Amino acid sequence: MPHLEGRLVIATHNPGKLAEMRELLSPYGVEAVSAAALELPEPDETGTMFAENAALKAHAAAKATGFPAFADDSGLCAEALDGAPGLFSARWAGPGKDFAAAMARVQSELEARGATEPAARRAHFVSALVVAWPDGRQALFEGRVHGALVWPPRGDLGFGYDPMFLPDGEARTFGEMTSQEKHGGGLASDAPALSHRARAFQALAKELLAV
Repeated sequence: MPHLEGRLVIATHNPGKLAEMRELLSPYGVEAVSAAALELPEPDETGTMFAENAALKAHAAAKATGFPAFADDSGLCAEALDGAPGLFSARWAGPGKDFAAAMARVQSELEARGATEPAARRAHFVSALVVAWPDGRQALFEGRVHGALVWPPRGDLGFGYDPMFLPDGEARTFGEMTSQEKHGGGLASDAPALSHRARAFQALAKELLAV
C-alpha cells in the first residue's frame, strides 16, 4: 500500500472522533478534512462487523472526493450484555448523541442481569480503522482494550462511553485521562498506546505514514 500524504478525508460526522483522529494524524503532516466539512452524506452502516462499517464509510468518502479516506467504526462490548451495545454503540445514544443516556442504559441493563460486581462487568472497546483509496484498494487495522465498567461515570474528558470504562491496570477511567495519556507517545516514543483507537492507529501509522 502507498504511504499516505497530501489530503486525507476523515469519514466521520462525529466531532469527538474527528478531534481525536486529527490529533493522531497531526505529527505526520497529513492535511485532514472531514466528511462533515465536505457535506458528504453519511452512508447506511449495514455491516455486521466493525470492519465492514468502517469500510463502507471510507470507500463512500474516497469515491465521492477522489482522495484517500480514513474511517473508524468502534464500540463498547459488555460481556454480560452478550457484546452489546457493540455495533449499535452510537445508536444507543440516539439522534441527539446523548451518551449520558446511553451509559445509563448500559448500567440499567447490567443491573437487570445482576452484573453488579467488577468481575461481572467486564467489557472491551474495539476500533476498526479502514483507509480506502479511490481505486478501490483498502487497508484495515484493528485495536482493542479490555477493562471493566464502573458506575457512576467518572471524568469529563474524552467522549462517548469513556467515563464508565476503566481499562485494565489503571486507576482512572478513560473519561479521567487526557487524550495524550490515551494515545501514548506515538511512534516517536516508547509509551504504548492505551486506547483502542490509538492502538489501531499505531498499526496504521507504522505501515502507511512516513515517520
